[in-house]
Amino acid sequence: MSAKCFVDTNILVYAHDRETGLKHNRARAVIEQLWRSGGGVLSTQVLQELCINVRRKASRPLSLEETRRLLRDYLSWDVVVNTGESVLEALALESRFKISFWDALIVQAAGISGATVLYSEDLADGHLYGSVRVINPLKNSVSG
Repeated sequence: MSAKCFVDTNILVYAHDRETGLKHNRARAVIEQLWRSGGGVLSTQVLQELCINVRRKASRPLSLEETRRLLRDYLSWDVVVNTGESVLEALALESRFKISFWDALIVQAAGISGATVLYSEDLADGHLYGSVRVINPLKNSVSG
């Protein structure tokens, strides 16, 4: 198994929304590589946000059953469960790094999962949060 890589919601949404052009192609390449390597990591927050986005915001929204099947597939990845302690740690990261609470919760989950890479469009490309480096695969060539 290769290094663990945490995937933020937006990358998953683009990977499953074919109407997003180049973003779809790049996000899909990242997700396919993580399926092959077995290094994909998500959190309960990401899964929750994915449910909402693929059903309400995608160019072709998924049905409830399609969403359920998609989530079942992703449950085979490592999934970080957010706890009360996760929320407290996210508050500390929000203050330390001056990022939104929701982004801090993503960074917190990536950190405790052991991931060295966090694929995200929202956080600063190349920025290091503790031991986790953000890579925006939609901006640059896919790596990890």
